[in-house]
Amino acid sequence: MKKICLLLINGFEAAEASVFTDVLGWNLFEGDGSTEVIAVGTKDTLKCTWNFTVLPEKLMSEVSVDDFDALAIPGGFEEAGFYEDAYREEVAQFIREFHDRGKTIATICVASLVLGHSGILKGKKATTYHLSEGRRQKQLADFGADLVPDQPIVDEGQIITSYSPATAFDVAFTLLEKLTSVENTNNVRRLMGFDEKE
Repeated sequence: MKKICLLLINGFEAAEASVFTDVLGWNLFEGDGSTEVIAVGTKDTLKCTWNFTVLPEKLMSEVSVDDFDALAIPGGFEEAGFYEDAYREEVAQFIREFHDRGKTIATICVASLVLGHSGILKGKKATTYHLSEGRRQKQLADFGADLVPDQPIVDEGQIITSYSPATAFDVAFTLLEKLTSVENTNNVRRLMGFDEKE
């Protein structure tokens, strides 16, 4: 069984978190059955960007990176306190441990800034939210990332980044493909209705 740590940071966007639970959950029930998502919070009660409360299964302080095969991080909003929580040293160290152990890391939208803050994107191709006059992309470049501004998803092998919430499902499917296979991922996509022909 491949275990995925879904890291929930205060102020995260629920829609970006749900794609990981849905795609990898569909794989558990309808695909090859090999993936399990564990929601790990930075605190015991988290508030999403638009104010509903989420209780994670585990706290970051209660788990070991060695328990997981991959890390998935949804983005969030500054106005909801996302960066205040995300830029803490405990979060950065948790991410660095995943990176140092060679585990796959997938992020959506501004979650790549959390990776940038941790230092693991220095010299690596990456992207982040591309609208609002490129403000977030400039921040990512300032962290030392080799910015790819016009590519919706940047797959660096170990690290997946993307440039908007619209990429969320494709990021989740990219992660599933890395953890299983192209054939299995295509089957899950089909079962979820993504490849139906009109």
